[in-house]
Amino acid sequence: MADSESEHNNIHRDFYIPTYILAPNASSNSLRLPDVPTCPVLVFVNSKSGGQLGGELLRTFRHLLNKYQVFDLGDEAPDSVLRRLYLNIERLKGNGDHFAAEIEERMRIIVAGGDGTAGWLLGVVSDLKLSQPPPIATVPLGTGNNLPFAFGWGKKNPGTDLNSVISFLKQVMNAKEMKMDSWHILMRMRAPKVGSCDPVAPLELPHSLHAFHRVSLSDELNVEGFHTFRGGFWNYFSMGMDAQVSYAFHSERKMNPDKFKNQLVNQSSYLKLGCTQGWFFAPLVHPSSKNIAQLTKVKIMKKQGEWQDLHIPPSVRSIVCLNLPSFSGGLNPWGTPNSNKRRYRDLTPPFVDDGLLEVVGFRDAWHGLVLLAPKGHGTRLAQAHGIRFEFQKGAADHTFMRIDGEPWKQPLPDNDDTVVVEISHLGQVKMLATHDCRAKSIHDPTSQFSHDADEVDSDEENSVTEERRKFGAADTFKIPDEVDVSSLS
Repeated sequence: MADSESEHNNIHRDFYIPTYILAPNASSNSLRLPDVPTCPVLVFVNSKSGGQLGGELLRTFRHLLNKYQVFDLGDEAPDSVLRRLYLNIERLKGNGDHFAAEIEERMRIIVAGGDGTAGWLLGVVSDLKLSQPPPIATVPLGTGNNLPFAFGWGKKNPGTDLNSVISFLKQVMNAKEMKMDSWHILMRMRAPKVGSCDPVAPLELPHSLHAFHRVSLSDELNVEGFHTFRGGFWNYFSMGMDAQVSYAFHSERKMNPDKFKNQLVNQSSYLKLGCTQGWFFAPLVHPSSKNIAQLTKVKIMKKQGEWQDLHIPPSVRSIVCLNLPSFSGGLNPWGTPNSNKRRYRDLTPPFVDDGLLEVVGFRDAWHGLVLLAPKGHGTRLAQAHGIRFEFQKGAADHTFMRIDGEPWKQPLPDNDDTVVVEISHLGQVKMLATHDCRAKSIHDPTSQFSHDADEVDSDEENSVTEERRKFGAADTFKIPDEVDVSSLS
């Protein structure tokens, strides 16, 4: 009993955020701590992820922490939560509350869900442009779990009991901060006279393709007579047969939700769909007109402002643009180029903060299986600061695309117009990582390549508009000009 009470006190001392910080209208006699917690955390849980695990994890976190610092993403969007919280913190700081200022400085975020859920939170934190953006740890509740795996949080769904959650909280407190590149994606096509070129989401996604959506009429990126879509990603953008299988998986899960209650079943179903979609027998069932080289012209930016054509082998049926060394449940399609590849092809290991995308091609699922070998990798096509796909009228009327686990069916032009998808470096976000994680920084002094690093945020950052530096996930947080924060209540 004494041990249990001591553990509970430690949780309060290290992670608990008082209600008056979280809720502007909290009672003045709400619990106040004698000292600022070592590692105050905000917890966001997608209660629909991981079968029943999301709901169980939500209940455990609320049992351990202040229920007001644990949020169900099904009830409230993260931008609303963070805007309310930081407005309240600014009010408290304006009133001389040093405790609130310390909370803001030490704040860390935990997000529990799939890669799509984690991407949603990352996009919101990036777009809010907070003065002290908190670093983020990810709990693997999805099927692929590439983000948490890359940063050392594992790829298997976690335990939801008290001891497991307490252990995770302690890992978060001891985690290191790492910066990770973020990428902006823009798609534009002329408004068709007949039909539509709008992305078609599968029957259901966790947040209805929140990562990629049409810009508003007031958005600076909007062009009259064109449809413009924007989004962002942190892990990967892919196109072709792998995205087709993912689309089929999400659609099947919507039609038969009872069959997708745990991670093992989900992964087994994913493999079966890979077979039924022809990914293992692509040369027999996949028309060459849907191969990447026949679908699109590809250009890459090796040097800032200079686009050059990228040759795509005619047999490539899937192309992946990678930011992290984790794809399809923890595989590393880029691998680590040997000294000859680094010397003659100017290739480097896959750092997460070097401002470069690794572009990899695959012929079929059998080609993908080489990743299971110790030094296996896909067809290394390029490393680039940006990539552009130009689609014109051809034999195929659609293709499939995917961002961080969220797929969609993309109609292609049926006339002489062109659909353009352009990916460019946006900035960086702060992540929390275990000390032995797979993700590596180019600035890590233990890396023999760290001295080759170039700063990636000078010329490029200055060359893009403010709107281009956003994902569209949230409006930038700011105190309204007419509001005196000291008088807010």
